Amino acid sequence: MSELLVTVLTPCFNSGRTIEKTLTCIENQTYKNIEYIIVDGGSTDNTLELIERHRSRLPEKLTVISEKDNGIYDAMNKGIRLAKGHLIGIVNSDDYYEKDTVEQIVKHFGKNRYEVVYGMQRIYLDDKEKAVVIYHHDFLPQQMITHPTCFVTRDTYERFGVFDTQYRSAADYDLMLRYFMSGEVVFTPAYRVLSNFHLGGMSSSQTGVRENALVRFRYGYLSKRKYWFVVMKSHIYELLHRK
Repeated sequence: MSELLVTVLTPCFNSGRTIEKTLTCIENQTYKNIEYIIVDGGSTDNTLELIERHRSRLPEKLTVISEKDNGIYDAMNKGIRLAKGHLIGIVNSDDYYEKDTVEQIVKHFGKNRYEVVYGMQRIYLDDKEKAVVIYHHDFLPQQMITHPTCFVTRDTYERFGVFDTQYRSAADYDLMLRYFMSGEVVFTPAYRVLSNFHLGGMSSSQTGVRENALVRFRYGYLSKRKYWFVVMKSHIYELLHRK
């Protein structure tokens, strides 16, 4: 087990309030053969200072880059291009893994060249646990799987591509549908809690709702009529709930 190198990426920008919990979850992983890559978008708060404070406790295979980027998916793509691990996972700077997440991923990995291993996600709202979920990949045309739990083989990224930066919040859904529709990528569920996710970001906004509908429409899983119905309903919701 210890022979397999796993890369974990953390994209961040002005994450001083949250990133320590993310850094700590990497330090505490029970699986130790980890390459850790932090892609910072040029933070102006204390994010980089906190990273340096944790450096001695983070994996020896550590890369930190800090430069302006074109959003979170551009940052993720930068990290993927740098990654040397056989499997690549992404943990955002306001989320964190369980202590045995990487160990569980390696344990469930089916050793397929093109594979995505994913699992259960604990969801928090206002620091309160709201749900523990997993969405099976067979239903990807209707529902995104738990992307914060996903670990993807480097060969999959190289063969089928990385995140499409035209999206602000749904590039992960576009990516997984692309893999799903290829018919060549194996999806392996692990029925264990792997990631702790905080609601409130772009993916849980109405922008996320509209972009997810756009992805489904572009892949032929949503009719034009239903797509525009979702868009109009989303805009109406925003108007009614505008503060």
